[in-house]
Amino acid sequence: MADLDAVNTMSVEANRPRHRLRLTALLVAALGAVAVLLLPAPAGLSVEGKSMAAIFLVALVLWATEAIPIAVTSLLVIILQPVLGVEDLRTAFNTFISPVFFFVLAMFCIAQAFISSGLDRRFALWLLALAGADSRRVVLAFMVGTAGISTIISDVPACAIFMAVALGLLKQIGITPGDSRLGKAIMIGIPIAALIGGVGTPAGSSINILGIHFIEEYGKVRVPFLHWMAIGIPMVLILVPIAWWVLVRCHPPEMKRIAEIATLTNQRVSVGRLKAQEKKVIGILSVLIVLWILSTWVTQLDIVLIGLAGAVTMFLPGVGLLTWKEVERATGWDALLMIGGVTSLGAASVKTGLAKWLVDSSIGGIQDWHALWIVALISAFTVIIHLVLPIGPVVNAVLIPPIALLALSTGQSPVLYALPVAFSASCAFLLPLDAVSLITYAKGYYRMVDMLIPGTIISIFWVVAMTLLMLLLAPALGLT
Repeated sequence: MADLDAVNTMSVEANRPRHRLRLTALLVAALGAVAVLLLPAPAGLSVEGKSMAAIFLVALVLWATEAIPIAVTSLLVIILQPVLGVEDLRTAFNTFISPVFFFVLAMFCIAQAFISSGLDRRFALWLLALAGADSRRVVLAFMVGTAGISTIISDVPACAIFMAVALGLLKQIGITPGDSRLGKAIMIGIPIAALIGGVGTPAGSSINILGIHFIEEYGKVRVPFLHWMAIGIPMVLILVPIAWWVLVRCHPPEMKRIAEIATLTNQRVSVGRLKAQEKKVIGILSVLIVLWILSTWVTQLDIVLIGLAGAVTMFLPGVGLLTWKEVERATGWDALLMIGGVTSLGAASVKTGLAKWLVDSSIGGIQDWHALWIVALISAFTVIIHLVLPIGPVVNAVLIPPIALLALSTGQSPVLYALPVAFSASCAFLLPLDAVSLITYAKGYYRMVDMLIPGTIISIFWVVAMTLLMLLLAPALGLT
């Protein structure tokens, strides 16, 4: 009994610092909101816009610190809108639920089928077998594999899949977290590759679908699936090799060869031939991709509708790839509710004028610039703003609506202004603050500063690639 009391006391002591941090974050959010509400409204910002700024501040602090669960903060966003006179409750709820919400749910189902069938492990082991024992090629294999999977399923599960394989390999080698350049290169490379791969197709990230939704909602322009891919796939093909090259030079592996890789090759042999469940997943994914591409020309084939149909198919008798219990456990309900909170915040920020004021204050006047500098500035601004807004969906909600409206008001193409934001909202390489990077950062193989230099270099290449591809391909695709 005394031992049990001692364990409970130790648990309470261990949780005390975390409890203090959560209370501090809540206090900062509350005091910050009160300060914003009491200060005079800046020139050009309405009283409602100022109230909306207070809500945004509360949401960002609580989302970033997780002082309360992310899902609860998303619900708080709805409560605060009628309380502070920004929006009535019915409208706040109506803007909370969007097609993006259901697309993300469908992609959680598809990702779970991919994992539970065993395709994830088969693909990872196959790539590592191709890489051989060369340590730099092993880093490349992890990055190529993560990016490849991330083009189809969400970047978060893609990152988690390859991190699990990497942890097994690093443990087998005997590498201690924090003491290995190889560990740093792999664990930084996996989330970076997941974020890069995620922009390959609209299905690769909820950020993409949210960006397309905002461009269509506020810019009145449809971005077809294939047209996004025409820019996204070249981005992936250009940036993954560059990111690998930068990483192995900033964190060169301390060993040239990894003898233990042979064990993973043996595991690949033991996996055997494709099983029935794996074939079913490949078949359904193939059909989904074909239909998504066809949606470029057949507008009745809505991207969200196709994703939901694919997810439902996986539950059908005779298919049997998923059970609802599996999906319940695998679905990130906090991420789903955050998508709802973000879309509601975006709609309210446009209505109150906050979004327009933020853009006018930061990048107003760019409409007179050459298209090259417009795209470059917007892309770079979107990358840098991640240090303040480390949540990709929030970046889209803050920037895309007012930028699209600004383009329309000046007779410019909303796509030219807004599509670089939708893409660059995934460029979160400066520090491991994004949810994807935090997956591997939590394992202790690298520090925040270890990501800064390679992340900055890769981000510069991202801005250059984004600018050139937009100017070369967007007009040819009829997007501008």
